[in-house]
Formats: sequence, structure tokens, C-alpha cells
Amino acid sequence: MGKEALIIVDMSNDFVADEGSLTAGKPAQEIVPYILEQAKDFLNRDQVVVVAMDAHQENDSHFKLWPAHNVVGTKGQELYGDLMTWYKNNESNPNVIMQPKENYNAFYNTGLAEKLREKGIEKVHVAGVCTDICNYLTIAGADAEGFKTAIHKRGSATFTNLGETFINQMKTCFYTEIIE
Repeated sequence: MGKEALIIVDMSNDFVADEGSLTAGKPAQEIVPYILEQAKDFLNRDQVVVVAMDAHQENDSHFKLWPAHNVVGTKGQELYGDLMTWYKNNESNPNVIMQPKENYNAFYNTGLAEKLREKGIEKVHVAGVCTDICNYLTIAGADAEGFKTAIHKRGSATFTNLGETFINQMKTCFYTEIIE
């Protein structure tokens, strides 16, 4: 079997912490232990872990649609809680990639597909927030780049009631494996 990558999407203070400006709150906080377990497992199996993180400038036009969030260099953009500790302990590992992104889709104008191909990745697993926005569009981006895809249901959260609908849509549109 080919190599695989886990993409941890937008698990920042702004998206996860109670005081985050665009938080999914408790549902996002509850998936942190699962994501940490998966990240450790991927690295133990010599697979790749990508931390895909919104990286907006203060005057980003994105903020016409959403409250300001994940402004570069702010506490809001930092990884939430134990995820930050994990990252600090593993950031020098060549199988850990920090991938800033300006779009919902972690593959859009980031060079991520090329980085993953260089590492021999054939399948992309996605976990994080938000199921129906950035997770969905990152799965779509991975599919468009020719990667097999998997969504970790226990590792996904959102602030809407559309999570289950979008997980089913991933399976239907992109033949995404659903990992319960």
C-alpha cells in the first residue's frame, strides 16, 4: 500500500477555543484527543501529518463573509491546546508539514499536492474543522489532485447542523472512505 497523509484542518484557537472568533466550540474541543491519537499513529507508521492552517492578513477580503479569524501571528491562529504541544514536539520531523492556506481548500494555491507527491503520498485522510466547509473542500481539492481520500468522522466537527450531510456528500461525490 502507498504512503498516506493525515491533514489536520484549521484546529486553531479561533476555530476551537471557547473565546475563538469563529469557534465550533465544544464539538471541536472534543475531537482533539482523537486527532492527537491519529497524528501519533501516522508518525509511528512513518506516514505524513500536515497541519493545514488558515493564514489571513488583517485586511483580508475573506472577512467580508466571516468574522476576522486566524490572522497571521495572532494567538487566534495558533494550534489549540495539546495540538500545539504535539506540534512543538514534532515540528522538526520531516514527516510533519505546516501548511498555511488562504482558502478553505488546503490544496488551493499552496503547493501541498506537490509536497505530498514528493513524499509518495497516494491517500489523504482529513480531520479537523469545519466538516461542511474546509474539510469538505480539502477533500474535493485532494480528489481533484488525484489522491484517494478518507474523512475521519470522529475527528471532524462543525458549528452547523450539516456535518453528516457533507460527510455523505464526500462519499457520494469523491468516493471518500468514511472512517468512523
